[in-house]
Amino acid sequence: MFKGHPKGLYVAFFANMGERFGFYTMMACLVFFLQAKFGLSADAAGGHYSNFYFAIYALALIGGIIADKTKMYKGVIFAGILIMLLGYILMATPGLSLTITLVALYVIAFGNGLFKGNLQAIVGQLYDDPKYAKLRDSAFSVFYMGINMGALVAPYAANGIRNWFLGTKGYIYDADLPSLAHQMLNGTLGDVSKFQSLADKVSGAHVADLTTFAKDYLEVFSTGYNYAFGIAAVSMVISLVVYAIFQKMLPGGKAEKAANAKVQAEAVPAKPGNIVIALVIGAVVAVGVSYLKDLYSGLAIGLFASFVAWITLASTKEEKPKVTSLLLVFGVVIFFWMSFHQNGLTLSFFARDYTAKEVGAFTFLFFDFWGMISVLGAIISISVFLGKGASSKTKMISGIIALVAIVAAILRYTSVPDSNPIEPEIFQSFNPIFIVVLTPLVIGLFAWLNNRKKEPSTPKKIGIGMILAAIGFVIMVWGSFGLASPAELAGSPSPDRISPYWLINTYLILTFAELFLSPMGISFVSKVSPVRFHGVMQGGWLLATAVGNKLLFVGSFMWEKIEIWQVWSIFIVCCLVSAAFIFSIMKRLEKATS
Repeated sequence: MFKGHPKGLYVAFFANMGERFGFYTMMACLVFFLQAKFGLSADAAGGHYSNFYFAIYALALIGGIIADKTKMYKGVIFAGILIMLLGYILMATPGLSLTITLVALYVIAFGNGLFKGNLQAIVGQLYDDPKYAKLRDSAFSVFYMGINMGALVAPYAANGIRNWFLGTKGYIYDADLPSLAHQMLNGTLGDVSKFQSLADKVSGAHVADLTTFAKDYLEVFSTGYNYAFGIAAVSMVISLVVYAIFQKMLPGGKAEKAANAKVQAEAVPAKPGNIVIALVIGAVVAVGVSYLKDLYSGLAIGLFASFVAWITLASTKEEKPKVTSLLLVFGVVIFFWMSFHQNGLTLSFFARDYTAKEVGAFTFLFFDFWGMISVLGAIISISVFLGKGASSKTKMISGIIALVAIVAAILRYTSVPDSNPIEPEIFQSFNPIFIVVLTPLVIGLFAWLNNRKKEPSTPKKIGIGMILAAIGFVIMVWGSFGLASPAELAGSPSPDRISPYWLINTYLILTFAELFLSPMGISFVSKVSPVRFHGVMQGGWLLATAVGNKLLFVGSFMWEKIEIWQVWSIFIVCCLVSAAFIFSIMKRLEKATS
């Protein structure tokens, strides 16, 4: 898979694993932490969650501008890692107020803004060399798979640390308890007997004082999440060390300085009037959206409007066709990320509130870290063994690994009871697991089609990704029919819980969609961006992602207002309309890449 690629891809591959570990720790835990620690409603927690994920991606635009202006891409990336580390250290500190917690989140977001887009830009620079140009699409797929190897471990690690801390205080985990505990403290709890039963269960003894128990359990529960954020800080230290030691393999030195000098010589001077016009347009949009919704939504969409106006005005006549094509794609991906990143919000609510809390031994293999590693190791090694290009030595090694992994999985399967508890955070591991497993298959599919001159263009892959995302939510609609809405439950645990395979299959289809869209979109930006806008346009891609993340609130806002299947239907419509639009402008997009 790495064959023929420059060594710098290895550095980006491993340096980004730490950032992904932290990202998926947040995706698995953040909304649950906010609700458990501060007693927030789904709507309020979703608002903070969407603001944080908006900031993560929006600040990538600022990071891109800083890197493009200073031409110190590697230095800006290094600073980003340090700042993210500081933010995770703050999040790992127990007892912080909601205000300080939000400050810590935005510190992480700023560091991520300096890091993420610029690292992607550097990966793109590796393939500006004609020697590697034809490998650009596969490089971004490999890069995408690598960063998710760190992501798949994060939910297991976070869960393990949280459960360990609960155990040190004499408790076990139950996802229903934080909500009931807050209702107990607020005087709004209707069914005290259910709370009493769960309190006795997690304590291992009868609880006489439910009020004291509620306070203590919430404190211990939320502190366990603080410790989980501490593991994310450790992952950033590893990222920092890898990057500091091996960054010399990335583009830099005399060659980069010469290239930068050429770009500066060819650059068209920025016009202050363009900036003023862009700011005015953004301000008008921001005020209008703020009036209709809220300030944060206004800022998000206003910022995107300013970016669109500025980049359009700043581009030359020759650059405009490519810039316009990029902006059209940016508009489409907003709705993909608005839908896809429900995995950390409404899909997580669904995992906690409507999915079975216990599973059989076979299914438990996927929710148990060592079981998952065994199954994943078997799948990957068998794939390598069956690969056409594998040498005899590679086949022998992969065959041995496959045998060991299969034996380990069988031993794990036979060692666990018939019924095993599972926890909602672990569902966040399925997306990165599927990415690691499916990326070689998708790369192989595209290579097979390419050899037959039938490989879809990059824009077509993006459109197909939107259709696949819609199919993923169709599965959720089907699985949600007949379930009581959150409004009907009014904070009580759902009596009807469905198989986890509904969510697992949804994540499988959404991962296929992501592999068709996200690495291909990043590659499209790298191909089409005018040279002097490399960093800014990577930031623009992430800004579009940011707006999509800000719109995540649509899911949490509607969660307690309509039927669950209707929530998923919103995202089906968004994805299908976006797919129709991108296919309607396909010729224009394909011309931009030619």
